[in-house]
Amino acid sequence: MPTKLKILMILTSSATMGQTDKPTGLWFEELATPYYAFVDAGASVTLASIQGGPAPIDPRSVKARGENEDSVDRFLGDGEASDALTATTAVEDIDVSTYDAVFLPGGHGTMWDLPQSTALAALLNAIWAQGKVIAAVCHGPAGLVNVKDETGAPLVRGRRVTGFTDSEERAVGLAEAVPFLLETRLRALGGRYESIADFQPFAIADGRLVTGQNPASSALTAKLTLEALALASAD
Repeated sequence: MPTKLKILMILTSSATMGQTDKPTGLWFEELATPYYAFVDAGASVTLASIQGGPAPIDPRSVKARGENEDSVDRFLGDGEASDALTATTAVEDIDVSTYDAVFLPGGHGTMWDLPQSTALAALLNAIWAQGKVIAAVCHGPAGLVNVKDETGAPLVRGRRVTGFTDSEERAVGLAEAVPFLLETRLRALGGRYESIADFQPFAIADGRLVTGQNPASSALTAKLTLEALALASAD
């Protein structure tokens, strides 16, 4: 019998935009859609976050039941998933050797704590060195900016990547609020950055590195992650 895939999803712990009182956090659909793509494919999914404990949800990303994306309403009605979201494991307590892939959902909160987490960088460095899959969507690639490949170079250098575009950030009115523009940073690190029209679904798999452009790309990013896992297991 094939071994059950184990996927680690790492969420932001930032509930506000930096030192302001403006609420932020995880974009719910970017968790829920990949979560069920993985679960429905037979994978075991663990939820972790930078600090552990309850992961903050961006209030703009969740509405009353019946008014959300199907995956969000499914998550809200799933006791096991909801319990896991309120009791995430801290990144520093994770044994990454037991996982086949790490997936980083977005939400503006990621722009503050994912790049600053040395524990996250160390975990992603380790899972890459172990030949496993790393995936991220929308603002999730902010967690990649301090990750190195096996040569010690930035992981994104020379690799095809995407993420929330600078023009998308301007369109939502937060270009001046975030600590850096993600597209600009990925390009500065040497990433072969690609994108399509703002807010349209787009994702890229460059070997074991999978990235998605925006919230509309979460399903495609999850699909490419599963495909990358299948290829990795075949090698």
